[in-house]
Amino acid sequence: MAIFQGAGVALITPMKENLDIHYEKLDELLEEQIAEGTDAIIICGTTGESATMSEQEHIDVIRFAIERVNHRIPVIAGTGSNCTATAVQLSQEAAKVGADGLLVVTPYYNKATQKGLIAHYKTIADAVATPIIMYNVPSRTGCALQPQTIADLVSGVENIVGVKEATGNISNVAQIMHLTDGNIELYSGNDDQIVPLLSLGGIGVISVLSNVAPRFVHDMVMNYLNGDVKTAAKMQLDCLPLYDALFCEVNPIPAKAAMNMMGKNVGSLRAPLTEMEDHNKEILKKVLTETCAGIVSA
Repeated sequence: MAIFQGAGVALITPMKENLDIHYEKLDELLEEQIAEGTDAIIICGTTGESATMSEQEHIDVIRFAIERVNHRIPVIAGTGSNCTATAVQLSQEAAKVGADGLLVVTPYYNKATQKGLIAHYKTIADAVATPIIMYNVPSRTGCALQPQTIADLVSGVENIVGVKEATGNISNVAQIMHLTDGNIELYSGNDDQIVPLLSLGGIGVISVLSNVAPRFVHDMVMNYLNGDVKTAAKMQLDCLPLYDALFCEVNPIPAKAAMNMMGKNVGSLRAPLTEMEDHNKEILKKVLTETCAGIVSA
């Protein structure tokens, strides 16, 4: 059985004025996501600013989310690192506190070879029994999992079960599904390509958009999976202006700005991320209040 089907939210991490983690607000966000139909919580991913957290904060946030969600929907913990030993440690700690799955990004900056990536993922998988979703996002990491490498890992390692595919290359996705015979849990990592990936055998999305429009993203995926392709395709096209606004600056800068505009008061960003540029804020505000007002959650 898949870790989840549908829309998983790549959840932001709310901050206090002093940039400590705002656990009370995080609790509110978790409850809102569950109430709006989100199918899984992805905690401490890129959107959650995990790269700026200490290892203790990282584990504390994962533990908090798992305790608050309390098995109502799956919680998938981001435990990737550019250091294999650190990724092993984070993965073991997340498994110990009850994560339903692990999202493990390719090691960034090091630019490992495919041989190195295979060794990296196998080492992590050998250290835990928890299902692992690989995260392929070379635009952020400078390191790409090739389709054959993905296929080899999924077929050869029992608890490596899927991939969050964020290359933006649909031909790559088709190759992955061909090489695995469809025996892989494929999730879109790009909110503008949810329906295209579902059409190739995907089972869901790990979504930034779900931070501001959880019900909409859930319904889009479920419409497709339930056979209403026409409605799902229309929803995919309808949300493109919002997607563009949410990615006009590096994620999660616009996502946090949007949530603050919506009155969710999630705070600022940790350095080196900075507040959104004023002209981009105006574009985002217009999209939220006019162009896509019917999509976002109040």
